[in-house]
Amino acid sequence: MASAISKSKYNINDNCNSNKKLLTSVPLNLYISRKNLCNFEPSLLCLFQAKTYLYKMVLVTGGTGLVGSHLLLHLIENGENVRAIYRSQNNIEKTKSVFELYKKTELFEKIEWLEADILDIPSLEIAFNGIEYVYHCAALISFDPKDEEALRKTNIEGTANIVNFSIAREIKKFCFVSSIAALGDLAAHETYITEETDWNPEKPHSDYAISKYGAEMEVWRGHQEGLDVIIINPGVILGPIPKEKSKQQGSSELYAKVANGLSFYTLGNTGFISVDDVVKTALQLMKSDIRNERFTLIADNIVFKDILNTIADALNVKRPHRHAKPALMNFLWIADGIFSTLFFQKRRLTKATAKASYSKNLYSNEKIKTALGTVFLDVHEYVKNISKL
Repeated sequence: MASAISKSKYNINDNCNSNKKLLTSVPLNLYISRKNLCNFEPSLLCLFQAKTYLYKMVLVTGGTGLVGSHLLLHLIENGENVRAIYRSQNNIEKTKSVFELYKKTELFEKIEWLEADILDIPSLEIAFNGIEYVYHCAALISFDPKDEEALRKTNIEGTANIVNFSIAREIKKFCFVSSIAALGDLAAHETYITEETDWNPEKPHSDYAISKYGAEMEVWRGHQEGLDVIIINPGVILGPIPKEKSKQQGSSELYAKVANGLSFYTLGNTGFISVDDVVKTALQLMKSDIRNERFTLIADNIVFKDILNTIADALNVKRPHRHAKPALMNFLWIADGIFSTLFFQKRRLTKATAKASYSKNLYSNEKIKTALGTVFLDVHEYVKNISKL
């Protein structure tokens, strides 16, 4: 707990004069009287406890990821008092780069950052002080079989911790960012995967999908214990190309591969959506009277070849031109497994990702369109626009 306090961006010294000076630099949403600062033992806890009584606050986990960083931007733009938890100071720079990309750097300074971990109970004790609404975006994304234990611990146990604190602190509404990977499996007579499609435990699922499904079970448990919840299941989320090229994943990795001359394409398809639509829909759902519901968020079902071509055109590079058939993809994931074992490398292609590349899954977004009248951005146009940022 002590480390979580000492590493906050607000450092409070032990003398009253320093505390008085602090007030001039602390945002209004962190205001506490000089008298109280002089009388209390100086620590961040004083500020957090004051805010418990003065302001409603929003907690965002995963604020350094694609969805979390854009969510923080929209929340701050809407005038919300926001606290975001982080594990590494370097990760905060990723979020700052998103604000810079949209020329909103001044808004970044309004975020209250607190070092905490969804697997560290003492740090969460502080993180939840004064919180009324929670957006749980933090998750581990990996399709490497070696990460099975880490996926279950982070995504299931971590979510259970956030849910438990939300119940204990009587959070007014809780939004969980899940994934279409956690949706059910199509039966023979079905065409589209919906929120009501049954999960079949007898069918093969990636460790990531299982972990997100397990996380959803924790959220529904929270609902049974009195917590009002919203679950969103986004498809592949597309966002702006980051300036930092290290540790890319998701759509950032997709952009990087195309930019670096990706030759192969597949003819599988899945649901895609812009990060803007994910965030705006989450905000709308949290402000609405809708509760204890689950929504699939996709703008459109798109063939991988088509989205790769759109990205290539937007980046002004050569389109992928070689068709990787299922047999080739299956050979490649086996070869990659052997290579990674021999040379102790991270898996680049797994059985799950190979299968996903040629699977033809269609997802329905009718429920969210009916509930909110949502009109999603055209994914192809969105890719063209963000390439200009």
